[in-house]
Amino acid sequence: MSRPHEMTGSDHNDGSAIGFYLDFFGFRERPFTLVPDPDFLFWSPQHRRAYSVLEFGIMSRAPITLVTGGVGCGKTTLLRELLRQFEARATVGLISNAQGGRGELIQWVLNALGVSFDASEGYVRMFQRLQDFLIDEYSAGRRVVLIFDEAQNLSGESLEELRMLTNINTGKDEVIQLVLVGQPELREMVLDPSLRQLAQRIAASFHLKPLDEAGAVEMVAHRLTAAGGTGKEITRAAIKRIFGVTKGVPRLMNQLCDMSLLYAWTTDNYRVDEHVVQSVLDDGVFFAAQIQAEDEKRK
Repeated sequence: MSRPHEMTGSDHNDGSAIGFYLDFFGFRERPFTLVPDPDFLFWSPQHRRAYSVLEFGIMSRAPITLVTGGVGCGKTTLLRELLRQFEARATVGLISNAQGGRGELIQWVLNALGVSFDASEGYVRMFQRLQDFLIDEYSAGRRVVLIFDEAQNLSGESLEELRMLTNINTGKDEVIQLVLVGQPELREMVLDPSLRQLAQRIAASFHLKPLDEAGAVEMVAHRLTAAGGTGKEITRAAIKRIFGVTKGVPRLMNQLCDMSLLYAWTTDNYRVDEHVVQSVLDDGVFFAAQIQAEDEKRK
C-alpha cells in the first residue's frame, strides 16, 4: 500500500483511513458502511417480499409475525425501515438481544414501550402496568407493536411468555402485536412441540436467504450510486469474485467492497477490479474469508 496517510482539510472526518477514499471516488458517504441504514437498503425481490410480510403482519393485526435469516442477510435493516414507516402510526417498541427469565423479560418490554416501573415491584404488578398501558393505547386508537430483534437468544420460557402477552385483549381485539426476528435457529425453536401454541399464533412468516449473483451485482451498483458514485467503481468481474467469497451475504459483501475501495485508493486506481479484490484476500485483512476457509476444512 503506497499512498501516505496524511489528513488534509478536504478529507472527511471519518475517524479512520476509510474516510480518505470518499473524495477520491466522489462519494458523499461510505457506500458500504455496516451500520443498518434504510437509505441504502437494496430491495431485492426477496427483501421486498420479506418487508411485505412484515407490513402485512402489522396492518392485518397478526398476533405474531416471524422473519428469520442468516447473519448479515439484512433483517435489521428491514426492521429499521419498518420503524421509519410506522413510528408515526403506531406505538413501537424495539428490543434487541433480550435475555433472561420472565421477570427480566417484562422489564425489557416495559422499557421498550417507555412505561415507567420499579424493578422491585414484582412480576404481577409490572404485568398489570403493561396491561393498563396497552388498554389505554387501544382506547386512544393506537396499535402497539413490539419487535424482538435477535429473538433466537430468548429462552423457550421467554417465548412462551411472549405468546401469553398476545392473550391480552379488549374482549374483541388484541391490543399488542409481536414481531420476532432472528437467525434460522429461531424458526427451529418455534417449531418445537413445546411451543406449539406460539407457532399457531404466527400468522405471517418469511425466511431471508443470501443474494444470488445477479442480486449481488445490483446491490453493489445500488449502494455505489446511493453514496453519490457512478455505480461503476467496482467492476462486474470484481463483484463476481466478491460474490464467490461471501456467498452473497450482504454484510460480508459490504465488508469486502469497503476494503477493496480502500485498496484501490492506495494505488490511485479509480476502479476496483478482481485483482484489487484478490490483493485484499491475499493480505488476509478480510477476516471472514479466513473463517470460511476454516469451516471448509472441517467439512
